[in-house]
Amino acid sequence: MSDLDAGDTVALSCPACSPHDDTVHEVLKPGGTVTVRCNDCEHVHKTTIESTPTVEKRVIVSQGGESISTQVDADPEETVDVGDEFIVDTPEAILQAKVTSIELQDGDTRPESAVMADIEAIWTRAVDNVSVNVTLHPNDGSRDQTRSLTVNTPGDYEFRVGETESFGDDEFTITGVLVRDDAEGYRFDKFDEDGDMVYAKDIKRVYGIDEQTTAWSAW
Repeated sequence: MSDLDAGDTVALSCPACSPHDDTVHEVLKPGGTVTVRCNDCEHVHKTTIESTPTVEKRVIVSQGGESISTQVDADPEETVDVGDEFIVDTPEAILQAKVTSIELQDGDTRPESAVMADIEAIWTRAVDNVSVNVTLHPNDGSRDQTRSLTVNTPGDYEFRVGETESFGDDEFTITGVLVRDDAEGYRFDKFDEDGDMVYAKDIKRVYGIDEQTTAWSAW
């Protein structure tokens, strides 16, 4: 039996236009014998598709200081790496999550990579919408008083050193960005040159100058 649904796409050979190579097909009628349509030539034919065995694994998603636990079905031979991103369907929402830690069934190690069959749980953090911590200094040049705030942005929002950002009543010019330990693709862990850019999902903290007032009290 196939576990496909109508509208799913699969890679199959087409007897009309591609008998030796796979092309993309749309499932028209699922079941033991599946009716499919070739996307290249629109030929409709029937075929048998074997179900792929799956394993159920626990996924913990951290978002905004809270954790959500859910289950995902996966190929037991699929490899998971720390840093991978994938879609997680939780009871609360569908989230884009990034793997931060892998817990094995033996419980002794936290590897950087493992196959699904050996995994007990996958620890992740949501990266489609994130909270970014910001530390601001007053714009009168003094640095003995600071204030902190948290801004919420899409994970792919770009924070760029030297640019001025506005979030609600807060406006600040970015002077530096500290990168998260698990972020990949950055040469440094802190950027402070004009034009340097870090995506919101990869930020540990933003530093900036408060543009709202010339002087303010921490009290």
